[in-house]
Amino acid sequence: MQPLVDRYGRVATDLRVSLTDRCNLRCSYCMPAEGLDWLPGEDQLTDDEVVRLITVAVERLGVREVRFTGGEPLVRRGLVDIVRRVRALDPEVELSITSNGIGLARMAGALAEAGLDRVNVSLDTVRSEVFQEITRRDRFTDVVEGLAAAEEAGLRPIKVNGVLLRGVNDDQAPELLRWCLERGYQLRFIEQMPLDAQHGWSRDTMVTADEIFAQLDREFALTPATEPRGSAPAELFLVDGGPATVGVIASVTRPFCGDCDRVRLTADGQVRNCLFAREESDLRGALRAGASDAELAERWLVAMAGKAAGHGIDDPTFLQPDRPMSAIGG
Repeated sequence: MQPLVDRYGRVATDLRVSLTDRCNLRCSYCMPAEGLDWLPGEDQLTDDEVVRLITVAVERLGVREVRFTGGEPLVRRGLVDIVRRVRALDPEVELSITSNGIGLARMAGALAEAGLDRVNVSLDTVRSEVFQEITRRDRFTDVVEGLAAAEEAGLRPIKVNGVLLRGVNDDQAPELLRWCLERGYQLRFIEQMPLDAQHGWSRDTMVTADEIFAQLDREFALTPATEPRGSAPAELFLVDGGPATVGVIASVTRPFCGDCDRVRLTADGQVRNCLFAREESDLRGALRAGASDAELAERWLVAMAGKAAGHGIDDPTFLQPDRPMSAIGG
């Protein structure tokens, strides 16, 4: 086994696998109301190809956590079988999913039975009318039911990811936290990142971590968590003395690139070693041309070696990636 080490000594053990670029919501900070041109079916990795590349990552490159993402991974028809097959590789590898929660009420039990450990669900508000404004869909109840089903299925801890948008829900941080605390969910606020398909992101209008803390401090006593952060993207804080916590992922204003342990595989088989990378390394072509597992692993190692020191958002020359978040996978 040869670890995925970059030239700065960071080791990638956390693999984010996008299973599709399709989504059944149209969140305003991600894609336009009319949606996007989806990947052609023949460009997307098959179930067997997904499992094979994950096998290479786990058995040859030391990956210890696999997160299934999208788009919306629950719309991938083979999801449950993919989870079952990946679980069979190694019972100690952590398997999770990042979802919008729609469809989770129907699938949570099957995913748990297949070996999924836990879920992250994106939810930016607990007001149904604001949810509809942000997502352009009236599906708030479906998400709430999905979270409850995940809890019942034992997919814990359940983490909720929330993004605050200026003039839309930027006053709702305490309300969202209180709602999560009442249900035992772990809330993580995420600064809005320059990954929207419309390229409309602006640092001037982004709700910052400092603003989030200022809101929460008015209603809660936050103290830094005692456990080391390590490579985790979220800064954790005890709420009113604990044990409940809230996290803030400040990718823009408080970057944590120096401790990054993540690598990404897109739905069409491209390695991305940073969310904001503008270059990708093709594994699909080599796989379909008959490359061995050893050759695929070597290609992956070469791709990882080119990882930049940081995302460079503060650099005047920074350019937003061509792919939006829905086509990269979080």
